[in-house]
Amino acid sequence: MSKTLIRGAKVLGGEAQDVLIDGGTVAAVGTGLDADGARVVEADGRILLPGLVDLHTHLREPGREDSETVLTGTRAAASGGYTAVHAMANTFPVADTAGVVEQVWRLGRESGHCDVQPVGAVTVGLEGKQLAELGAMHESAASVRVFSDDGKCVDDAVIMRRALEYVKAFDGVIAQHAQEPRLTEGAQMNEGTVSAELGLGGWPAVAEESVIARDVLLAAHVGSRVHICHLSTAGSVEIVRWAKSKGWNVTAEVTPHHLLLTDELVRSYDPVYKVNPPLRTEADVRALREALADGTIDCVATDHAPHPHEDKDCEWGAAAMGMVGLETALSVVQHTMVETGLLDWAGVADRMSFRPAAIGRLAGQGRPVSAGEPANLTLVDPAYRGAVDSARFASRSRNTPYQGRELPGRVTHTFLRGRATVMDGKLV
Repeated sequence: MSKTLIRGAKVLGGEAQDVLIDGGTVAAVGTGLDADGARVVEADGRILLPGLVDLHTHLREPGREDSETVLTGTRAAASGGYTAVHAMANTFPVADTAGVVEQVWRLGRESGHCDVQPVGAVTVGLEGKQLAELGAMHESAASVRVFSDDGKCVDDAVIMRRALEYVKAFDGVIAQHAQEPRLTEGAQMNEGTVSAELGLGGWPAVAEESVIARDVLLAAHVGSRVHICHLSTAGSVEIVRWAKSKGWNVTAEVTPHHLLLTDELVRSYDPVYKVNPPLRTEADVRALREALADGTIDCVATDHAPHPHEDKDCEWGAAAMGMVGLETALSVVQHTMVETGLLDWAGVADRMSFRPAAIGRLAGQGRPVSAGEPANLTLVDPAYRGAVDSARFASRSRNTPYQGRELPGRVTHTFLRGRATVMDGKLV
């Protein structure tokens, strides 16, 4: 059916309105719209948002299909309300050539559950020694604009400068995994009181903050764009705030888990809480929430990092780092930001759709819910409360830190260019 009428939805949390979708476009927004043979979705006052956009997703394909595939990852994304994701480059082989990014892009087009925009590697093999084919990846069918060695830091200042200079020519952005490698050798968790008590190697805040400070200065020097991945400390917030006060082209993201969880959870030695950057302190969590609210942090990005059971069901020291996040991100943001009064639903749309789409330069995504715009939409029931059950995830992996935890909100419908990918809470 080419027409769908969403009746009585609170667009961005405002007054209830009807939204008519015709083909892949929003045809009209108003009250009392005529269904005129359209399929009707009774929203009953639920929240209608533009489709969510994730700047930081690990889809693992090619090479680690035991963890995730483009198909299963985009199904998870649609279940979480996402209509576009950026697929990180640390695959096997690494997405450091036009051929690999085009492969990921074509797999995304074939999956059909959300748009997949590949992220290209900054350096060959993520080794930090030689720039990858940045221009060729941009000129490929995938039209890559975001480049990152995520999982590893581009720690060589000369390489980072050259990358920033190179992507400036086509308005690209370097997304930095800020982790000074020498300061984090053997690190297992946040460096602080808890790590000292547990006897685990500490990952100090300065290892993140020192790289961010260097990179915002480099970006200012060359007049290019730098994006800070998964910012996690109060000190990092202050550096980004300072850089923005200078008018420099710096953006930053925070993960849902860094908005909610702290290093106190590591006392359980449950590897589900092992993540990079590590869970920080309660003071850091407060600073991150406030920075997301005031716009210092631009957006929420999931850092969806799926792992097979055997990579997490082991002793802490041997466990892989990372958590899945696509299917719980919006609920965590509702819990930490909306229900605390730090953001309204229009603010959620800004931080989870408008801004990430703008940073990634995604055409057709992160657009207003208004006539003539692409019908990439997410309908949310904010009154829902339920325990997280990873057995129901669409992702191939189950390494969630929220298993059994009650979280608010549920995505009931997702539309990708007018086509329903989720209806009544179920994948289509």
